[in-house]
Amino acid sequence: MKRRITFIQSVNASFDPEQAVLTTSSLSVRDIDAAREDRITVGLDELPEELRAVLEQSHELHLRWASERSFDAVVPFSSRVSPGLHVHYTPLGSESSSEALCTLLRTIVAPSKDAQYKNCSKQEDAFITPPLLSTRFGSSAALQYYTRLPSIQPLVKYIHNTVCDQSRTGGRECHTRADALLSADSVDIDYDSTSHALTVSGLWASSPTGGWTDKFQRPASADDQVEFGLLGAEAGLEPEEIKMGGLLAVVGEDEKLKPTMFSFPSRHQSLTEPSSYTVSFASPTGLHPTMSISMPRSSLKRPTAPDDTTCGLHTYLTLPSVIFGDQYQLATTDPLFLESHNLLALQALAGEMDLEAPDWVVQRWGSNWLFELATPPELEETANTPDSSNWTATIPLHLRYLPPSETGHRTAYIPWPVVFWACTSEDSTKMSVNPFDRTHLGWDSLFGPRTLFYQLQPTGDRLVEEIDVPVLRLEGEEGYFQGKYIELGTCAVISLGFIWVLWRLARVAWSSGVGSKPVETAHDKKE
Repeated sequence: MKRRITFIQSVNASFDPEQAVLTTSSLSVRDIDAAREDRITVGLDELPEELRAVLEQSHELHLRWASERSFDAVVPFSSRVSPGLHVHYTPLGSESSSEALCTLLRTIVAPSKDAQYKNCSKQEDAFITPPLLSTRFGSSAALQYYTRLPSIQPLVKYIHNTVCDQSRTGGRECHTRADALLSADSVDIDYDSTSHALTVSGLWASSPTGGWTDKFQRPASADDQVEFGLLGAEAGLEPEEIKMGGLLAVVGEDEKLKPTMFSFPSRHQSLTEPSSYTVSFASPTGLHPTMSISMPRSSLKRPTAPDDTTCGLHTYLTLPSVIFGDQYQLATTDPLFLESHNLLALQALAGEMDLEAPDWVVQRWGSNWLFELATPPELEETANTPDSSNWTATIPLHLRYLPPSETGHRTAYIPWPVVFWACTSEDSTKMSVNPFDRTHLGWDSLFGPRTLFYQLQPTGDRLVEEIDVPVLRLEGEEGYFQGKYIELGTCAVISLGFIWVLWRLARVAWSSGVGSKPVETAHDKKE
């Protein structure tokens, strides 16, 4: 097992050498004000049989979970996904069964009675096939799944019961690490059949009150390793580079913290000026809500990307099955429609597109949409002029009919989309692998390997919108719009309509002389 602990301090953060003390058996930190990433890599042979059986059927498996809480992502961990659990999966072969994976997902999700959740029984029913617009980008999984997951308590419980209690790497320390994930802002789990290793990463974008205070012991086994880094990040000499410097150590091997300085190209970059956005739905939403993405005009300044790149502002929507877009409406090239919504084009879409199906008929989890957003035409001229007004892009959507409830209403939970600049280059040289690279985000595979991404920060207390959806009211409540009254009314209307049709048919038959005496026909006789 290999563990890597990385603290990323801001440029203005203070540090005293006494805050990080390394001995021959441990490393202690005290009151460290920094973002933190914990990464643990475990070999297949170290995992319990139940989990190993699932991974052995997978060519690659990537889980991305993001909290519904708002947080500021920091370099080099600036990439984002919409709140919830995203699963990117490629089976080992076409004959591989996904039932084991779906069983695992049901365990770690553990949906409540009223959860917005699509049951996963097998990949053909629950997963969608994401589009691959760039054939040069090789890190796109074959199948994708998403579900709302406000808390990863079920995942932590699974780690407790399976990984910690059934493997040699378990114990009290394993339980403590698993519990720490409950406060993480994002959690990544990665496996691929090439490395035959499972990696679990937790990210805390900010430190707790008073800073980080922790102690990391030397591993008991010679096969295990604990790496520590206390680093700061800033822009490199080249626009695509990130420069980092600080202190590194391997606990139990190094006698003192070693100073370091290095730089590397990264596809995920930070914007030089604060850039943010908010998401809302116009009220009343009705059954045709419109998503509004508002950004201060000061947030829309073009990134400081290389001169040979072409930059565009994009948003990537992850829509559960309860809400969807009309692909024929949104894929239009009508300039009047696009300008009225501040959109440039629909770049990619995948998932459930049935315009008529109610939610209980839809089997797959939902759909993904990639839009390129328009920017203010006067942006270049006013880039250095303060402007407090917002620029808003709107996306018309539609709600599906939901199952009835006792209250006559249900709540649809819509995660905020991610908004980012994508700066593409014609250069086909791939980006070098860096120690903090993050792929399989869903939207990154829709661009070429030389694309640089600049993330805007969502600003809000909660990165999920709630929409109240009217539905059929079940029996048990007073009122005329209950299920039984509507059912009786429907039967009465159908019966009356049937009687009316019979009556009209009878009148037509009577007026045409059906059943009346035959009329003698007069014949002229020629004398």
